[in-house]
Amino acid sequence: MARDRGRKGRRKVCSFCVDKIEHVDYKETGRLRRYVTERGKVLPRRISGNCAVHQRQMTGAIKRARHMALMPYTIE
Repeated sequence: MARDRGRKGRRKVCSFCVDKIEHVDYKETGRLRRYVTERGKVLPRRISGNCAVHQRQMTGAIKRARHMALMPYTIE
């Protein structure tokens, strides 16, 4: 009960929808790097604020960029 007090915040908007990006490209590592933690984990939707469609595309693009050695699996 005490945790719920004052937790009304603004709804996050999808940055891909705001920029009118239809498909997330794996070669844009600068944009994708914002959605990866220091330990190399992909940020979930509730934290990143992405819509479901772009979150799935973003996760696939991060995995593809890692496989192509454009992004590291872990950030040391």
